[in-house]
Amino acid sequence: MDRDLFHKCVEGNLLLLIQAFRKKFIIPEFDAFAKKINEIYKTVEKQRDGHVADYIPHLAKFSPDLWGVSLCTVDGQRHSVGDTKLPFCLQSCVKPLEYAIAVHEAGTEQVHRYVGMEPSGLKFNQLSLDEEDKPHNPMVNSGAILISSLIKPGSNKAEKFDYVMEFVKKMAGNTYVGFSNATFQSEKETGDRNFAIGYYMKEKKCFPEGADMIDALDFYFQLCSIEVTCESGSIMGATLANGGICPITGERVLSAEAVRNTLSLMYSCGMYDFSGQMAFHVGLPAKSGVSGAVLLVVPNVMGVMCWSPPLDRVGNSVRGIHFCQELVSYFNFHNYDNLRHFVKKQDPRRPSGDDRVNFTSALSEFALSSMDMDLKDYDCRTALHVAAAEGEMTGAQDQYLMSA
Repeated sequence: MDRDLFHKCVEGNLLLLIQAFRKKFIIPEFDAFAKKINEIYKTVEKQRDGHVADYIPHLAKFSPDLWGVSLCTVDGQRHSVGDTKLPFCLQSCVKPLEYAIAVHEAGTEQVHRYVGMEPSGLKFNQLSLDEEDKPHNPMVNSGAILISSLIKPGSNKAEKFDYVMEFVKKMAGNTYVGFSNATFQSEKETGDRNFAIGYYMKEKKCFPEGADMIDALDFYFQLCSIEVTCESGSIMGATLANGGICPITGERVLSAEAVRNTLSLMYSCGMYDFSGQMAFHVGLPAKSGVSGAVLLVVPNVMGVMCWSPPLDRVGNSVRGIHFCQELVSYFNFHNYDNLRHFVKKQDPRRPSGDDRVNFTSALSEFALSSMDMDLKDYDCRTALHVAAAEGEMTGAQDQYLMSA
C-alpha cells in the first residue's frame, strides 16, 4: 500500500482511528455490545403484529418483513444488522431535524413565537391549536408545517429544499440521503387533512408575515419525502447524541442550543400518542415516522435508526418500539437508570475514571529512560506526589523504589 492509497483509506475514518489509538471509545467492548444488539434484533424479528401504512399509497408497497437496525456511536463506531441499506422516507422523523435547523438558524425565541413546546394530548394530525392559537409543538403536523415556513424565509422553494438537504447530508456524515418523488406526489394527492390544518392555521393567522401557506405545505411534503437508510439515519442520530457535531466528519452541524431543544421535544412529544409511555419505559429522546422508522438518541453515547414498516394503532413501528424497550431493559440507557441505589443493568460505556492519565505507566517509562525521578516543580512536588494524588500511590511507590 503506497502513501496515496493509505491516505484514501483513512481520510474518511480519521476521527475513528484517532479514538482507536487513544483507546477512548465510549463503548470499549464494542464487539460484545454489537453481539447483544444482534440478539435483541433476532428476538424482535419474531414480532408479527401491526400493519403497513396505506393511506399514502407509495408506503403500502413496502414488505412487512423488512427489518433493519443501525447504530453509530459518538466516536463513529458503527454496527448494522438486517435491511439497513434499503432507502425509506423519513416521514415524521424529519420533524425534529427541520426544527433543529430552524432553531440553529433563527434561535429559540424566534421559533417559539410561532409554535409551542407542550405535548398536545391529541392525534398528530388533529385540527387543534393551543390557547395562544399556536401549534402545540413542532412534532405534530401543524407544528411541522409552521416550522417549514420559518426556514430560509424569502427564499424560493428550490433554495429552501437544497438548504435543508445540505444540512441533513452533513448530519449524516455525507452518507446516503435521497429523495422519493413518488412519495412526494402521493403526499400531495392524499394530503387533505394537512391542507385542512394549513387553512385552519391561516385562518388563525399563525404563519409569519409574508409566508405563503401553500408553499409551506409543499415544502413540508418534500421534507417528509427525504430518503435515508438505517445506516445514514443512525449517523444523524449520533450527530444529535454528540451535541451537534457529526462523529464521522467532526464537523459542527447544529448549535448546542438547537440540539438541546430538539432532544427535549423528542423526549416529551416525539412518539405520537405513545410519547408518555416511551418516556416512562424507555426514557430516551425518540421520533417515529409512518414509514416504519424510529430514530432513537442515547445522549453522549449513540444514535440508533430502526426501520420496520408494520405500525401499531398510533402509527409507531411495532418492531422499532419493541427494540427500544428491549435495549433499555438490558442496558442502563434510560435517563434515570443511574440514580443512586437503583438496580444495576449492564453499562457498556467507558468508566469515567478511564479519562485519567495512568501515572504509574508514565513513571515506568520515565524511569526506564533514565530520567531523574527526583525532579521537582515550583512547589517541590515530584512525579510521585502527582501519582499519589491521582489515587495510584501504591503503584507509584513501587515504580519509584524500582527506579531507585
